[in-house]
Amino acid sequence: MAALERVKVLVLGDSGVGKSSLVHLLCQNQVLGNPSWTVGCSVDVRIHDYKEGTPEEKTYYIELWDVGGSVGSATSVKSTRAVFYNLLNGIILVHDLTNKKSSQNLYRWSLEALNRDVAPTGVLVTNGDYDRDQFADNQIPLLVIGTKLDQIPETKRNEVLTRTAFLAEDFNAEEINLDCTNPRYLAAGSSNAVKLSRFFDKVIEKRYFLRDGNQVCLFS
Repeated sequence: MAALERVKVLVLGDSGVGKSSLVHLLCQNQVLGNPSWTVGCSVDVRIHDYKEGTPEEKTYYIELWDVGGSVGSATSVKSTRAVFYNLLNGIILVHDLTNKKSSQNLYRWSLEALNRDVAPTGVLVTNGDYDRDQFADNQIPLLVIGTKLDQIPETKRNEVLTRTAFLAEDFNAEEINLDCTNPRYLAAGSSNAVKLSRFFDKVIEKRYFLRDGNQVCLFS
């Protein structure tokens, strides 16, 4: 059996937002019983069927790189973290729905990974303004995932989800909100599962295919 081709997807966000729990759920289809802080980077693999159910269906490895999430760390730490950003094909931006600051910090994480500006300005300001043009020509597929949905009171849920919907729009990305301790949020056939599959398909297309279907290696 030929080795499967693979793509590299970074999983970025602040410490404590649930990146490790999310990656475990995505790759093992199981709840992570005892999550711990990620030091450096942890890598897990998900098998994905590209264009499942069509004549073009093909199986790929999705490498999910869970990068330790200290924001505002020293320049030396950021430089070390930058090693993990090499040859990336997609980014999953993870934030805690109960922590507004973790949502705002996604702008910083995305800019750091895309090497636009290691110390961006206009990102963490009080009124939420920033330069949207920073993401206008980005060619790396992005997906925004909000965690801890179960911890938001019903009376606050609409307010929070409205705010995060604008966040996904800013990144020109689809949005998934879930509880990493409940696999049903990613159940086969659910809207979240469809969004996830569509994102991985897009990452693979950007990595391996041109619009006319000719195979290429964009980030070799």
